[in-house]
Amino acid sequence: MLAPLRFCLLLLIIALIQTSAFAQDKVPVNISVDLNQQIGPMKPIWAWFGYDEPNFTYMKDGRRLLTEIAALSPVPVYVRAHNLLTSGDGVAALKWGSTNIYTEDAQGRPIYNYHIVDSIFDTYVKRGMKPLAQIGFMPEALSTHPEPYRHYWKPGMDYKVIETGWAYPPKDYKKWGELVYQWVKHCVARYGQKEVESWYWEVWNEPDGAYWKGTEAEFFKLYDYAADGVKRALPTARIGGANVTGGATRWLRDFINHCLKDTNYVTGKIGSPMDALLFHAKGSPRIVNGVVTMGIRNQLGNINGHFKVISAYPQLKNIPIIIGESDPEGCAACGMATNPENAYRNGTMYSSYTAAAFARKYQLADQFGLNLTGAVSWSFEFEDQPWFAGFRDLATNGVDKPVLNVFRMYGMMKGERVLAQSDRMYALKTILDSGIRKQTDVGVLATKAKGYAAVMVWNYHDEDKQDAGSAIRLNISGVPSATAKLTQYRIDNQHSNSYEVWKKMGSPQNPTPQQISQLEKAGQLQTMGAAQKVLVKDGAAVVNLVLPRQGVALLKLDW
Repeated sequence: MLAPLRFCLLLLIIALIQTSAFAQDKVPVNISVDLNQQIGPMKPIWAWFGYDEPNFTYMKDGRRLLTEIAALSPVPVYVRAHNLLTSGDGVAALKWGSTNIYTEDAQGRPIYNYHIVDSIFDTYVKRGMKPLAQIGFMPEALSTHPEPYRHYWKPGMDYKVIETGWAYPPKDYKKWGELVYQWVKHCVARYGQKEVESWYWEVWNEPDGAYWKGTEAEFFKLYDYAADGVKRALPTARIGGANVTGGATRWLRDFINHCLKDTNYVTGKIGSPMDALLFHAKGSPRIVNGVVTMGIRNQLGNINGHFKVISAYPQLKNIPIIIGESDPEGCAACGMATNPENAYRNGTMYSSYTAAAFARKYQLADQFGLNLTGAVSWSFEFEDQPWFAGFRDLATNGVDKPVLNVFRMYGMMKGERVLAQSDRMYALKTILDSGIRKQTDVGVLATKAKGYAAVMVWNYHDEDKQDAGSAIRLNISGVPSATAKLTQYRIDNQHSNSYEVWKKMGSPQNPTPQQISQLEKAGQLQTMGAAQKVLVKDGAAVVNLVLPRQGVALLKLDW
């Protein structure tokens, strides 16, 4: 008699647990937005992009994507690229590029050739974009260890393969400084002083890691000569550094101290020009029990650590801070074939991660009271590669991926950030401690501009899994009108998602022109039906929606 009774009790307990879970899932997430409580400007820190391969810039898909990026932003987009001073024939390859800007004749006299680097900057400027001009890497004729110079790295190879002659200090620092001077002087003549004054210049990339084969002191010398060259050509130009890796807080501190307190290698005086501070921040996805599991905690922890260093210098409170690379992990050119943890890049995991991460960048800047000016997404495109190969890119073969649509959403968020709260949004401290590993992060970021408001909502979790999602009740107060028009934009498996459409086609590697047209359409930002009128009662509008896990919604309210 006891066994059946125990069995019945067990069934009852299981039923109660399931009922409780079902009921909890049905309880809507409450999100409130108060348009009357402003918390700070909606600075377009997202409107910054970068990539290793500068020669992709003027190729067919590169030009197309840059046109789209420029069009989605209400402000000029800044673009950062490696290898702008690297020697070579201008032929692009993974993690490689060249402009051949500097060579020498038989007597060691400099020869300057601006054709390729002009082609790159022309492409930006014609689209209203701005270079975050990276002064690097070392031309072959100046390198202390020029051979081997050109590398032939491919995904799956040891990363050390890339560490060739371009990564070494110059054999003549005066020639290095003169190269920078001549380049900036040329840019002023070509594009005009006012235009070049709106750019940022920065020296090298990750000098604390694989990209610099010299000492810390040699890097500071490299920086001083480069900064002197920039300022001699254009005293009002803006230059900064040091674009260190995510965990290199000591290096950043040493760089700041050098610029503020050390003897300048060129002038012999104290201090070096420092008009901006740059560092990197990367996450760390892993495969856990067969599931891609993101590391948003690591990326935000990198930012937090560097912000702590900068905030220790009161004189730097207002200096522009640019996160020179701010991404879910470190290798854009490593596809999912060699790095299966990068499978997140094609679908909605990348887009929801991006929404959740950028919102916390604003929170961190507010918390430290620092002038975060830009956060570069190191993601562009890879010309003539397999479709949806899992590179960290914004488009594949000219077709936009879901992540690009998050930036289209951000492009509609103008004016002032306003108070927005969700009863299921993770606290910043919790993410820094342990990531997003329990319930999903149903978060919100909201802005108000003249005549409209924009509310971004995401349903993110570190584990790349899908489900039907969460019911959400959104209350927007402070609406200065009796009626308003609501447009809901959406990124999920059915909207703004070329990857899902491609899979339904059978994942073709040679899609027909008709299929490509269909994919291009699916890659654009889509709405959930037509815009509709909403009733505003006592200054408040209520919107109900269901947002799938890893989905992102932007609700635009016009009045």
